[in-house]
Amino acid sequence: MEIQTMQKLETQALKESGTDFTRLGFALFFMIGVLTFTFLSNGGISNNMFLAVAALIGAYMAMNIGANDVANNVGPAVGSKAMTMTMAIIIAAIFEGAGALIAGGEVVKTIKKGIIDISAFGGNPDPFIWAMMAALLAAALWLNLATMMRAPVSTTHSIVGGVMGAGIAAAGFSIVSWGTMAKIAASWVISPVLGGVIAAAFLYSIKKSIVFKEDKISAAKKWVPVFVALMAWAFVTYLTLKGLKKIWPSIVEFLNMIPLISIEITKKPTLVTALILGLIVAIITYTLVRNNLQRNTATLKNNKKSVNTLFTIPLVFAAALLSFAHGANDVANAIGPLAAINDAVVNGGISSKASIPLWVMGVGALGIALGLALYGPKLIKTVGSEITELDQIRAFSIAMAASITVIIASQLGLPVSSTHIAIGGVFGVGFLREYLHLNSKEPSIEENELIIQDEKENISAYTKERKTLESQADKGEVEYARIVTLYKLIAEENKIIKSTKKDIKRTKKVEYVKRDAVKKIIAAWLITVPAAATLAAILFFTIKGIMIQA
Repeated sequence: MEIQTMQKLETQALKESGTDFTRLGFALFFMIGVLTFTFLSNGGISNNMFLAVAALIGAYMAMNIGANDVANNVGPAVGSKAMTMTMAIIIAAIFEGAGALIAGGEVVKTIKKGIIDISAFGGNPDPFIWAMMAALLAAALWLNLATMMRAPVSTTHSIVGGVMGAGIAAAGFSIVSWGTMAKIAASWVISPVLGGVIAAAFLYSIKKSIVFKEDKISAAKKWVPVFVALMAWAFVTYLTLKGLKKIWPSIVEFLNMIPLISIEITKKPTLVTALILGLIVAIITYTLVRNNLQRNTATLKNNKKSVNTLFTIPLVFAAALLSFAHGANDVANAIGPLAAINDAVVNGGISSKASIPLWVMGVGALGIALGLALYGPKLIKTVGSEITELDQIRAFSIAMAASITVIIASQLGLPVSSTHIAIGGVFGVGFLREYLHLNSKEPSIEENELIIQDEKENISAYTKERKTLESQADKGEVEYARIVTLYKLIAEENKIIKSTKKDIKRTKKVEYVKRDAVKKIIAAWLITVPAAATLAAILFFTIKGIMIQA
């Protein structure tokens, strides 16, 4: 039996190692392809080999973003069984790439969030190029390590830490904008708290208006269209503000062709415009969902499981839209420093903004999609099922939190991380479930302890009476029927005590949010910036030493 078990384990290990080798092969093929393409297509430029190596690192960074960050968009939907892992990977890969290529910015800020002052480089492109390369590689290495540890971390914070560390190594501590860094540090609290509160609020609203009702079907007919319409409003507003800046003028021209609509063409949409556009889509969505529910609720059962199914399709759309917006915005984390290096190598100078060649955007888009397909499932499982158990309603609440929190924070000027918001949303729905359980109509620990105390007092009284009757029986004064009854009563009281103790034990153990996962993720968040900064500083000095000696 032990030999068979060992053989099974060996077979499984060989299969897993073969799969890992295949993944590594695809990843290396992509990176070498990027290296070769960049070197050959920029043959007329001096330092083209340096640019090619930077492109390889950019490809590595993009794959790590796909493996780690994208899990926040599709993890809850997979964990709730709204979609399969394969379906999630296909949808996310398509929409991440589309977001990057269609709606990604034509111009990217080379220094993310202005955390360092590029004038400190004195116009010398060499230290700047070394610093950007060190920052990119440090962020990629940290993301790779975090993915191996199954810890979803902020790619933005990773690149911020990398740029800060490399900048300090190149020009000293004065290069850093410490006020900006303080805001970023504040986001470690702001992001998860906002995400958690909003997700918990939506979950409680859905439970109160639908799940806790006796007639769940009637409640669903009334409220599901409202919640789905709110989702449509939030997502269209979010997507308009965060993901459609590049193609906004074309969208405005199309909308102005519709009678009664007149929108001023601007380079980017305003909040009011985004809200109005979102409201129009929300009204259409409400009408469609309401009509569909009126026709198709006959087969639904009056239980929570049936209500959950009504949120499946909205979750699929949410995953797709979040992926599109993420591709449009966060691809800059992979290609921002690469675009800066390309600009410095091609033009021989340093700029705070750089145009993005199509090949650079392609590296980011393809790298994110490939990284997601090869290594994304690990983090998708972590976000979807290893922190707390999710169903469609809970996952819907998390998706709502992801969009609404970004809208609120961006308008208030609060620095937030999409990763921290999503994971905070997962924490929020989990802790709400704990709170509702502990405050349910079931007896509390204190009440159960009082029950045990009462039962013990009853047992003591029964035992005393039984002993008295047994002593009388020895004297010939027999009341056997009462003695038998007392034995039964004592046995029943002992059963109650045993059952109540089990209830206490179960109540004490109720943790809908896995504490070990929370500790690991929060620890990873706290050390992301300093870890990436330290790595970047070491890599900068390494690159500098190699280049000076060369």
